[in-house]
Formats: sequence, C-alpha cells, structure tokens
Amino acid sequence: MINCFIFQDGSRRCKERKKTVSFSSMPTEKKISSASDCINSMVDGSELRKVRSNSRVYHRYFLLDADMQSLRWEPSKKESDKAKIDVKSIKEVRTGKNTDTFRTNGISDQISEDCAFSVIYGENYESLDLVANSADVANIWVTGLRYLISYGKHTLNMIQSSQDNMRASWLGDLFDEADIIGGKCISLCSAIQLIKKLSPGLKNVKIELKFKELHKAKDKIGSDVTKEEFIEVFHDLCTRPEIYFLLVQFSSNKEFLDTKDLMIFLEAEQGMAKVSEDISVEIIQKYEPSKEGQLKGWLSLDGFTNYLMSPDCHIFDPEQKTVCQDMNQPLSHYYINSSHNTYLIEDQFRGPSDITGYIRALKMGCRSVELDVWDGSDNEPVIYTGHTMTSHIVFRSVIDIINKYAFVASEFPLILCVENHCSLKQQKVMFQHLKKILGDKIHSDPPNLEDNYLPSPSDLKGKILLKGKKLASNCTGSEGEVTDEDEGAEMSQRMNNEGGEQQTVVQPKKFQLSKDLSDLVTLCKSVRFKDFQTAFQNQKHWELCSFNEVFASRCATDQPGEFVNYNKKFLARVYPSPMRIDSSNMNPQDFWKCGCQIVAMNYQTPGLMMDLNIGWFRQNGNCGYVLRPAIMREQVSYFSANTKDSVPGVSPQLLHIKIISGQNFPKPKGSGAKGDVVDPYVYVEIHGIPADCAEQRTKTVHQNGDNPIFDESFEFQINLPELAMVRFVVLDDDYIGDEFIGQYTIPFECIQPGFRHIPLQSLTGELLPHAWLFAHVAITNRRGGGKPHKRGLSVRKGKKGREYATMRILLIKAVDEVFKSAAQPLREATDLRENMQNAIVPFKELCGLSAVANLKQCILALSPRLIGTDSSPVLLFNLKDQYPTYLYL
Repeated sequence: MINCFIFQDGSRRCKERKKTVSFSSMPTEKKISSASDCINSMVDGSELRKVRSNSRVYHRYFLLDADMQSLRWEPSKKESDKAKIDVKSIKEVRTGKNTDTFRTNGISDQISEDCAFSVIYGENYESLDLVANSADVANIWVTGLRYLISYGKHTLNMIQSSQDNMRASWLGDLFDEADIIGGKCISLCSAIQLIKKLSPGLKNVKIELKFKELHKAKDKIGSDVTKEEFIEVFHDLCTRPEIYFLLVQFSSNKEFLDTKDLMIFLEAEQGMAKVSEDISVEIIQKYEPSKEGQLKGWLSLDGFTNYLMSPDCHIFDPEQKTVCQDMNQPLSHYYINSSHNTYLIEDQFRGPSDITGYIRALKMGCRSVELDVWDGSDNEPVIYTGHTMTSHIVFRSVIDIINKYAFVASEFPLILCVENHCSLKQQKVMFQHLKKILGDKIHSDPPNLEDNYLPSPSDLKGKILLKGKKLASNCTGSEGEVTDEDEGAEMSQRMNNEGGEQQTVVQPKKFQLSKDLSDLVTLCKSVRFKDFQTAFQNQKHWELCSFNEVFASRCATDQPGEFVNYNKKFLARVYPSPMRIDSSNMNPQDFWKCGCQIVAMNYQTPGLMMDLNIGWFRQNGNCGYVLRPAIMREQVSYFSANTKDSVPGVSPQLLHIKIISGQNFPKPKGSGAKGDVVDPYVYVEIHGIPADCAEQRTKTVHQNGDNPIFDESFEFQINLPELAMVRFVVLDDDYIGDEFIGQYTIPFECIQPGFRHIPLQSLTGELLPHAWLFAHVAITNRRGGGKPHKRGLSVRKGKKGREYATMRILLIKAVDEVFKSAAQPLREATDLRENMQNAIVPFKELCGLSAVANLKQCILALSPRLIGTDSSPVLLFNLKDQYPTYLYL
C-alpha cells in the first residue's frame, strides 16, 4: 500500500507502508476531513466520465499536476499540453447537472445529481462536465478545485497553517487530562473509554481493533497509546466526510465556519428566520469543543458535527413539541388518540388483561380508553372481553389507575368508552366507584340544547367524559331498558362460524340500565348508526356512533363525501374488525381521511399501523388531540376521501428528500446468520390520501452498519399536506428475508427543512441508542399544476392548463352571489403566483442551482459573479423605487 504526501515544493514523495492482515470489516482508506486530503486525492487522480452535448460519454483519468497549476486528463486525442485546463482559468466549479450540456444531454436522467459537477473556465465560460463514480469522489474534486481557485499557489500555505489545528489542540488537552502521571501515553483501556465518551455510538471492540491495527502497522510493542496515536484513531473513527464536505460549501474555503458563514448556513439551508450574529456566537459557544474556536468565534468540523447531531437539528419541528394548535374548536374537529380493548396486553381472544395496558396508553397521550365491564365475584365488577378466554381485572383498580394517570401526559379531556354488561346490582357498585374515585373530574353538565356543536378541548380541560348508553330524557324511574353493545359477542360469533358451527345472527339484546350510570353520560351518548340521511336529520351533536372497521370501510368507499360531512359535526368511533383476533391493527389513515375522530388502535401490537398512530399524535405536544384539515371542518367545503388527484383549494407541495448517511445501525434482533454484518438500505414512505401514497428505496450499502453513505435523492408530490405522513424505515438486506432495523414516522407538517438528523426507533417504539439517519429535506410549491419531470423540476403550464379554484354552488342565492364576486380575484391571484413561480425556474437554472434551491441560495451563487477582480461591485441595485432596478458599473 502506497501512501503519498504533498510537500511545500509541490512534489510527491511516497513511502512504502507495510502490508498487514486485518480481520476488521472497517474500510482502510483514510477519511477525508480536510482540503489537504482532497488535494492529495486529486494528485493521485480519479477515473471520471466526461460528458459531451452530443450524448457521448468518455471515460478519462483526471489528475491534478504535482505543481497544482493544471488539471489534466488521459488518454486524449489532443496533445498532452492541450489535454489540460490551467487552474488560473477556472471561473467556477458548479455542482449537480446545472449546465446546458447536462440539461440537453440525452442521458441526463441516467446521471446522479450528486455525482455530477462542472468546471467553468476560460474567457468564454466553457464547461467541462464530469460525472464521478460516487458522490464522495465528486465532493473531493469540487472541494479541492474551489480551494485552488481561492488560494492559487498559496493553497498549501493556507492548508498547513490551519489543518487540524483546532481538533489537535482540543484532543491534545483531553489526552493530557487523561495522562495523570505525565508519561505522555495512556493505557489502551483509557484511550478506548475516552473515544467512547466522545462518540458513544462506537463499539468498544471496534475502537480496540483500530488501535491494535495501528500498533501492528508500526511494529509497536506494548499497548499504551501516545497522543499522536489517539488523535489518528479518533480521526479515522469519528470523522464524517459528508459533514466535512457540507462545512466547506459554506466556509468560504476555510477549514471552519466563522459567524457570518454560520449565519448564511442557518438562513439559506436550515430555514431559520431572524438570524443574527449573536445566534451564531451562541451556537459556537454551545457546540464548539476547542478553546481556540470558542475564543475566535470559529466552528470546527467537530463543533459543526456536534451542532448537526443536537436537538437543534432534529427533523421534528420543536414548536410541535408543545400544544400549538387552536384548541377552541368543537371536539368533533379533532382527531383523538384512541385505544381499543385497552386492558389487553396480547391477543383479543386468549390474551391476559392487565392494568399496565391503561398506564402505557395514558402515558403515550391516549385520550380514549375502553372498559368492557361485566359482573364479577364478591359483587365487584370486572373488566375483560366477554365470550372469550381473556383474563379478568377488577373494575375498581382500573378506575384507580385512570384517576392517577388520566392527565399526566395531557390536560385535555379523556373519554372512557364503557361497554356495560353488568346487572343493576353491580351497576350500582360501578357508579359508586366512579363517583368516589373520579369525583368532580367526571363531566356531568347536560349538553346545551341550543348549541349545534360539542364544546372544545379547552372547555373540557381536566374532565373525563363517559361514552355509553343513556336512558331517554323522559325516564323517571331508577332504571330503564336500552340496547346492549357487545363487541365480544360479535368476535365470538365470528370464531364459531370459522370453526364450522352454524349460528344465526345475534340480534341486539336489551338490558336494564341504572339511571345513576345513565346520568354520568353527557356529551358522548352511544347510538346506533342507520344511514347518513337519517343521521343528518335526527342525530344530536352529543350523540356518538361506533363503526365496525368493515362497515366504516364500506362507507368510506361508497359514500366518501357524506362520511366527511357527517364527521364535521358528529363524533365517529371506528373499532377493529372481530376478525382481528390476533389484535392486529387497521390502517388509521383509511379512516382519518374520512374525518373519523376516534380510530381505536390495539396499543399492544407494534408495527406499521401503530407507527402511523404514534407518529401522527406526536404533533401538537403529544396532547392526544390533532386539529383536522380545514377542508374537513368547514361546512361550505367539499372533500372526497378517495381523491386520487390534487385537492381543490389546497396547494400541493413537492417534498425533496436526500438520504445522505446513517450512523450506528444495530444488528436486527434474532438475526444471527451473518454474524455482526449489516447490509442496510432505507425506504422512504408517504402515507396519506390515495393520491399521496408512495414509496422509494435507496441502494443497499454492503457490510457497513456503522456509517453507511447512501447519497440518494427522492421527490414526492404531496396533495394534502395536512394529512400526510413520512415514514423512514431502515432494513437489513438478507437473502433469507430482509430484517427490520429501525423506523421513524413524522407528520409532513412537522418536518423541518434543511440538513437534519432522524432518530430511529425499534419495532416497539423505543429509541435505538445513537442510531440516526442524516438527510437533507426541502419543501417547494408545485408549479403550474404539472407533475414533476425527470430533472426534479415541475412542468410549467400555460394559463389554459392551470387549475383554478372553483366555488361550490350551495343553491342559496344570497350566499352564492357573495362568493361569485371572489372568483375573478382568486383567478388573478393564481396567475400571479404561477407566473412568479415559473419565472423562478429559469432563474435557478441560470444560477446553476437545482429545483430545491431557494432565492437566498440563488443570490449567494450569483454574488461571486457580481464582484470585479479588485473586489469592487460590477452591479448596483436601486431599491428606492417600487421595484428594484440595476445599473452596471
């Protein structure tokens, strides 16, 4: 193995390095973490593809001359002194497919955006358009060439003056603190623990193996570690090249970010508003580990890495970690986090019942729990699933637990869905326990007959609502007859039918209900659903219908518009089909898109469906209530749950996601065939209305679960952003069957744009220690109503092809006349918006940027071209008039 070094005179001297046998799966290449590393790699050379406008692609070997004055390629039909570009003639290095050659080339769609770059050179601004074999190689050339453009023949002086200074001094101080006896070395165990402290995701065995490989390569006897060895191993194990390449994009070709560089990064990439130098200083003081960096206001690679991995750069919007939505709307305008058979901790037919089911659900922000109550021994009601073999728990102990945990995770109302199957004698005991234990927490005020809607969550803070059967208002006795609700009987009937037993359909039976219990039910009276027409005519706003999953699916398919309109005023509860005896879960999105508020989930069963439920209610402070989209609340709006195209009145969004890398992926549980080897890949899934559902996957990175680099970009059109969710899933590619590693699910509205770290969770929802995805996210408006085309831009449509908002005719003349006058201004506003967005597309292209760029990035890209050779401006903007004008100097 040959290791090359560049010296002051520009020459390369090589020394032979001993070959060693390694049983480690770690890559042996030195990680790129400085401009010096990039220059070294360029002098060694790389195979790149040279792209021409005639669709031809030439494989050439490119290298930087040892004197760093010329960029050469070979083989070439040109003479050797002509197959080169002088570094002094290079005007710009442009990333991505952002030149005319790339745009007009017939194979552009086969070239990765991350692997393409262009060298703009000469007085005529010619372009040399190149494609690397990987994004890392492209980044090396882009970074190295930009340094050479900025510093020319002084590049080496600049690099040597700043290379690794802050890292070396910081790590040196840490090493000296660990070197208690002052022997200029520390034990191997101490060195491992120190690196482990700095990078907790690393495995001890990997750190130890790296030190032993280093010692073996040096023929060193003994295991003690010197300061230089400690720094070298830290560099090899803890450097993340993808973050280094990001840093130099904004550092003005320095090895650190100063306060102004950081301000530009925060504003242009992270979307931070009202950025000031004070904010930059605050971030540097918080995350920069070196004393020199803190004193000078510089953010080194390690400080930048600390910042990007901090909660400040989490993909989840911190504003959504607290209650941030309007909580004064009627209760029917919210999705409500709901549990089915809360008392079960396994399956619905034979599984055990336990109070921990209630504790878990309430701690997770659940606001609707279920109590299936039956007569028990010793005159104590019990909870279990009737007609099954599930075990029993005492009703009183459940009410105690509810009283203790009801408002731990959320202060907003808790709904107790009570299925009462008790005798009048034990109903009296139920009433006593409820009144004695819950007391004033139970909402007992009768509904206001003059209202048309339920109270708001804010009105009902700290209150417990009972959902159940209620006696007629004219009942004067101490009890009366009502229709029984019995989901357990429905399941038992299904089981018997599957076993071959003939059984007639059980008609709803009647039972006696005590007036005391009846009076505790106020705002959630259970009634049977007949059809939508009957409901619109007769149902009261405080009455609630429960829908079997199968019947609810039929309503969603056959009458999607009516279902949405029904849920604007009334609460609807959907519970799993009796066929789900294994406690599997339905897809909650199937019913959320219809506006169903209470979609009861089996919390004890992990998987995709619970991931969606947990992820969805993570927003709005995990309070258990999420405000539904406006189009599903407003009386004059119309929305069909089965729409397979854009939603009228809702502006579609384009979601651009680049999966950059991963960190510390664990081996899937129960998977031992491949030893500790992990071959990860990532799925990005979109869940929402049918028009939005989509998925894309990255390539597999073989034998690297520690820091796999994916560098793959995807684009999704989101037609109803308020109801969309994004799920990131990491899997282990295995020939037997791909194994689950981790996932993270987030509502679209909670995504922060920019460079973000995504924490991974296990199958059961626990955070995986130190396991992350690193991604770049951009959200743009869809332009002109077109579909995204191959370049990631949207098709620009003329006025004839545009989608204009239309008014729904209500057949109420006075109202229709008022809204009719708004049609033309809306049309004009649409034209203004579309024309502006269409104009931005070529502007981004002229700036050499991709579709996801924002105007701030365009201005940054243009600024070097607007400065003369003596650093004076060549263009001035006049901002005094209504619209800016410019003047060439």
